[in-house]
Amino acid sequence: MLRGIAWALLALYLLVVGLWSAAITPISLTFAGFGAVLGTVPGSAWLLAATVIWLKHRTTQPATA
Repeated sequence: MLRGIAWALLALYLLVVGLWSAAITPISLTFAGFGAVLGTVPGSAWLLAATVIWLKHRTTQPATA
């Protein structure tokens, strides 16, 4: 019984260690691409875009008479 558990744990360990790098690669490449896009656009353009979006979507208070 103990030998079967040891083999199962060894197989699980090898599966996790062997497949981890292959499984995480698309995720890390996605973040690298996202960082490249963020780095390409100047910060002032991001600030301007955020301001325009905020002004467009802010809630207005109803006028009280």
